[in-house]
Amino acid sequence: MEGRRNALLADMARDAEIERTDFLARAGEQLDRFMSSHQGRIRQLGGLVLIDDDPEYLAVAPDGTFRSRSRVYDESRGDWITETEIIDTAAELVEIYNPADILQAFAEAQAEDVGLDEAAVTGDAEGTEEAGATEADAYAEAADQWAAGQPAVAEARDESSAAQALYELALDFQDRSQRTEGGLIEGFENAAGALLGLVGTVVIVDDDDEHLALGVGGFRGRVIPEGETGWQDISSPDQIVRFYDPTDVFGDLAEAIVDAYPAVARDSEEPDADAGDGSAASAGEAPEPGR
Repeated sequence: MEGRRNALLADMARDAEIERTDFLARAGEQLDRFMSSHQGRIRQLGGLVLIDDDPEYLAVAPDGTFRSRSRVYDESRGDWITETEIIDTAAELVEIYNPADILQAFAEAQAEDVGLDEAAVTGDAEGTEEAGATEADAYAEAADQWAAGQPAVAEARDESSAAQALYELALDFQDRSQRTEGGLIEGFENAAGALLGLVGTVVIVDDDDEHLALGVGGFRGRVIPEGETGWQDISSPDQIVRFYDPTDVFGDLAEAIVDAYPAVARDSEEPDADAGDGSAASAGEAPEPGR
């Protein structure tokens, strides 16, 4: 009986982790879209305080990064100290805060919430001036690093220079998109880790110039890039999304699983006992696996 309970709990835990990873990925993408569309407004406002409920504090800086404040007890000093964490991306933020609460905070923001009070963020008001100064320096350094990492959009004076600037900007955001897509690949590998040792290696693509499979350790493959003659190994999420669209990878993987385990398709296509004659199954129209 105990073994059965443990198996049920393990199944629930595995599915919960998969759903959690998917939820966080989608929530991070949604919040990132919101931040991108309002980046100019946030910069013009000079930042915005989202949560200020002592000791909890969350603000968005003009550069679009977040500042989260917390208090921890320092046993060596025998006192509470204030720490400020710099959160660079929306994907990291949704690991800590409920994304619905963050969006609600934006919706309820008032004029008095505009701008960042560095003393409040770093905890100088609590008497930690030395720590506050250090954190302020860290904030300034992070802001400089952020500015240095932004695309240098050249000033365009004619159609030719505008096209060149637009081309370079498109390449920059292509790279950003690949990093986001790489997060989906990595999230899937983490969620599927416990299953891969049971099903073995699943070959997804096997052509003359490309091979991609999923096994213990995640996705592994090799390709012959266009215009080249030698094989290139790909294994990291960033490498994979340079050659494959994640949507296609997951769809082709589902089809490969059906090919290897036909019972999966039969189970998913089996009509409900109460289904009427008007169902797609009774009409001989089975859904395409993995789509």
